[in-house]
Amino acid sequence: MDDKETLRVGTAVRRRRKALELTLSTVSARSGLSVPFLSQVENERARPSTRSLERVAEALKTSVAELIAAADSGLMVDVVRATDDVGNSDGVRCVVRGRHQLKATEYTGEQDTRREFQHHGDELMYIADGAAEVEAEGRAYRLERGDTLFLSGGVRHRWRATEPGTRILIVAAAGTVGHSG
Repeated sequence: MDDKETLRVGTAVRRRRKALELTLSTVSARSGLSVPFLSQVENERARPSTRSLERVAEALKTSVAELIAAADSGLMVDVVRATDDVGNSDGVRCVVRGRHQLKATEYTGEQDTRREFQHHGDELMYIADGAAEVEAEGRAYRLERGDTLFLSGGVRHRWRATEPGTRILIVAAAGTVGHSG
């Protein structure tokens, strides 16, 4: 097994575990491997040895060969067309389908959520068309077409589109996006 197969196998392990509706704790108990290690494997931050992968496969009632075969399908290319209806509601459209490590959302129109956001992870805002005002850490920023704004995790902020037809793309690590206030 080469390094690329070993790394990609984490996605296959997670899919198989979720398909069986098992928790990491259950797989840990069955395999004798720790929950943190299994989590790192699933998130492709750790590469399991052949023996560890055998133990995981056994716990998931499959084989190493099946996990590797499933890992090969873990690579993907997915085009989301402007005309695709992917979570589109009230000018909010997901531009990455499915559950991935990346969350990208396009906001169209005069969006004004009046909410304050604070994310665990970093966020990038790109103004595709129109203009927006962003308030972050007590400072106001006016962004226009083509401008980007980077916010590190933990920065409290709010924003609003200021022109009709404004299109804003926001990209963040999945699972780190939320709001407060």
